Amino acid sequence: MSGHGLFVIEAMALGAHIQMQMQMPRINHQSGFTLVESMIAAVILAVGVLGVAGMQGISLTRNVDSTELTRATNLAAEMIERIQYNRKNIAQYAIDTSNATPCPQNAATQAMARGDCDQWVALLSNPQASGLVSVRGVIAVPATPVGTLATLLNQYPVTVTVSWTGAAGNTKVARAKQVVLTTTISPE
Repeated sequence: MSGHGLFVIEAMALGAHIQMQMQMPRINHQSGFTLVESMIAAVILAVGVLGVAGMQGISLTRNVDSTELTRATNLAAEMIERIQYNRKNIAQYAIDTSNATPCPQNAATQAMARGDCDQWVALLSNPQASGLVSVRGVIAVPATPVGTLATLLNQYPVTVTVSWTGAAGNTKVARAKQVVLTTTISPE
């Protein structure tokens, strides 16, 4: 073969190589995440997870508080319903569970009022039944209606107060709490 033929073959090979390079695009762009980006994403995720974990403790505490408040409100409302049912003997419902004799009613003459009082005192004094700790119940009923209009309409203001010590937890201190329900009841 002559030198001229060798040159043509080399030129063809070089042309094919140039053509091949033109068809294959060069990859200059990087794809994926770098280590720094991944670390920043992990820090942001960790902050979010810690925030959610902190809110779990707060929500649990508030849930316990709302349960106690519901139980105390139900205890007070139950006694108001009992008084309303036996409204002709409304004056017999002046009760303070912290007294030595919380139920002053005569069992022979005021059997219903005495039974209501005994049941309420038993419920308040049993932490498993009431769900509350150190409970005290006070019912204030005046001996006669208070005020001119109340006297004319024969209406008695009745105030039921339930006091207790709130539950202590890891992040909260036990503190005194109370629910006060007030209503007006007219005897028959």
